[in-house]
Amino acid sequence: MKDVLGAAISDYHNNTSTGKLWVNNKYGPKEEMPVDVYFRNMEDMPELEWVALHQCRGRILDIGAGAGSHALALQKMGLDITALDISTQATKVMKARGVEKVIHQDFFQLNEGTYDTLLLLMNGIGLSGTLAGLKTFFTKARSLLNPGGQLIFDSSDISYLYDGKPPKGPEYYGEVLYQYEYRNQRSDWFKWLFIDRKTLTAIAMREGWQTELLFEDPYDQYLVRSRPL
Repeated sequence: MKDVLGAAISDYHNNTSTGKLWVNNKYGPKEEMPVDVYFRNMEDMPELEWVALHQCRGRILDIGAGAGSHALALQKMGLDITALDISTQATKVMKARGVEKVIHQDFFQLNEGTYDTLLLLMNGIGLSGTLAGLKTFFTKARSLLNPGGQLIFDSSDISYLYDGKPPKGPEYYGEVLYQYEYRNQRSDWFKWLFIDRKTLTAIAMREGWQTELLFEDPYDQYLVRSRPL
């Protein structure tokens, strides 16, 4: 898969950006993804992310760390943080920005190290792709957590795209097909999961996880902590 997002992050960091980053989808017009959102300082982060960062403890793994903004914030807080991303170019940018511990790896292929906190922000749980993939994610996460460890992540209910009446069919409405587009390059299509809290809680419970709400906003975005039972 072409590293289109990584190229946009790298160009922005190096001040060589020559175009906009677009996200194509199957439900409507393409949407611009402002690349500067990956480079925010802590004071520019929304309250949901502030709450998440202050719930982190012990050895922390920031999964899908992008340009490393959350990892840098945690470093400044004096915490033991490792940043993980599948993008080669994004990991180079993180190192250049001063993130001390960086792993270039697919989360599902990671087999070294255990952690007290697994952190996924900006709907990072979406990497599960589907509801079935979420079950696989929980299994993998369990293998990476120390006893007493925690998952901290956010997601949102996107039923608003369908005026509150999401379609009923073989696929869950939050399994969204996306494609990145930047500088006339397009990534492969990939599935990204947005999951409503009720469905999440039910799946987590079936997979042996307890889920606790930490924060929610008026826009159907929420933050949770999950622990293995």
